[in-house]
Amino acid sequence: MADPKGFLTTDREVAPTRPVEERVKDWNEVYVPGSLLPIISKQAGRCMDCGIPFCHNGCPLGNLIPEWNDYAYREDWGAAIERLHATNNFPEFTGRLCPAPCESACVLGINQPAVTIKNVEVTIIDKAWDNGDVTPQPPERLSGKTVAVIGSGPAGLAAAQQLTRAGHTVAVYERADRVGGLLRYGIPEFKMEKRHINRRIEQMRAEGTKFRTGVEIGRDLSATDLRRRYDAVVIAAGATTARDLPVPGRELRGVYQAMEYLPLANKVQEGDYVTPPISAEGKHVVVIGGGDTGADCVGTAHRQGAASVTQLEIMPRPGEERAPHQPWPTFPMLYKVTSAHEEGGERVYSVSTTHFEGDEDGNVTALHLTEVEFVDGKLTQKPGTERRIPAELVTLAMGFTGTDQENGLVRQFGLAMDERGNVGRDADYATNIDGVFVAGDAGRGQSLIVWAIAEGRAAARGVDRYLTGTSALPYPIRPTDRALTV
Repeated sequence: MADPKGFLTTDREVAPTRPVEERVKDWNEVYVPGSLLPIISKQAGRCMDCGIPFCHNGCPLGNLIPEWNDYAYREDWGAAIERLHATNNFPEFTGRLCPAPCESACVLGINQPAVTIKNVEVTIIDKAWDNGDVTPQPPERLSGKTVAVIGSGPAGLAAAQQLTRAGHTVAVYERADRVGGLLRYGIPEFKMEKRHINRRIEQMRAEGTKFRTGVEIGRDLSATDLRRRYDAVVIAAGATTARDLPVPGRELRGVYQAMEYLPLANKVQEGDYVTPPISAEGKHVVVIGGGDTGADCVGTAHRQGAASVTQLEIMPRPGEERAPHQPWPTFPMLYKVTSAHEEGGERVYSVSTTHFEGDEDGNVTALHLTEVEFVDGKLTQKPGTERRIPAELVTLAMGFTGTDQENGLVRQFGLAMDERGNVGRDADYATNIDGVFVAGDAGRGQSLIVWAIAEGRAAARGVDRYLTGTSALPYPIRPTDRALTV
């Protein structure tokens, strides 16, 4: 145990953010650079080294949290990153983007603020990069087997890195022009600077992983040709079918899916555009959807100089304390103020959009909404609550419903789908097609980045067993947590 009295003597302290008026003028990460190092050892010392560490159960990766908390408390950064990398390929991603279900499961969190697990994690990996402790780990020998990974998001990257280190020759196919999937083009720069992706890709290249960008399987390269070239295939293409809003006026210019809007802002940061083709500058912006993607749209609109930003959510405002039906150590639905919400805008709960209004040129000018409530378990409109708000740019951030079943990848492979619209798989993450596996949102449905990495690692083990008959790769996912349907 790091500090036997740490949880009694040290209050929870999280990473400070830069002043709002400063950070909305740039796209750098919102946190004060280097601010964690002076406080993180004491924060790690709050870990109680519980006899039953429920944080393990809360983390899909099974991170060895008490162990690397102890090393961080002692400032043994080399040992800390060794334990962190034992379960997580990319802690710099999860340490910045994961909603930290481990903290919700922290035993200290029963009656006190939980340990700042996420902040400790990101400090360990950032310190490791600074100290040169993150180096390529090429395999000692090659297996002679080849694997194609479709998709370069966190699931695809994790599967590719594990399989490369197991000795297989791996090529990652990405339909976008750069590697990273939603990490690259869905997550704004102010949440995670893309340099973190770039240096991981360089590490993976040095280990032997090959990357093929601008190649869409099913269009640029057929599934048949891919299957002929490789001994196994991992599909990690994500859940790409966005939930739409079929109301009058949806066809108006200015109404976009979030994933049409957010990538363009990232492309500006990559140098592809001077100004984005879709911009919030000077406009009244409405974001439909109250989740993390919606918050990303809010923060992006602030930085583009929106005249106003309003975020709509159909569900009631969550409480600030655990609801009785969400007891510890479950992950509760709580009212959350992200860095984007700190920057301004209005959040409106329990409302539903009825239709959009446009001008004679076909541009959206307003949004009509009504309040809603649950009556006998059904969401119904409240009469007399209709109102109109200005809307010159609307982004739909309502989540994803599954894998695009109309794309060439699904049809050409002949993949079986489950009842939720995801690619079906068995306990080894194998699909109905021999030698073809699936990981991440494509098989699980829309989920968290930590689940994507965990599934990529687990699928890699399944592929390794398929190719060699056995596998020494770790298996992070508990059987009861898998969404397996074949």
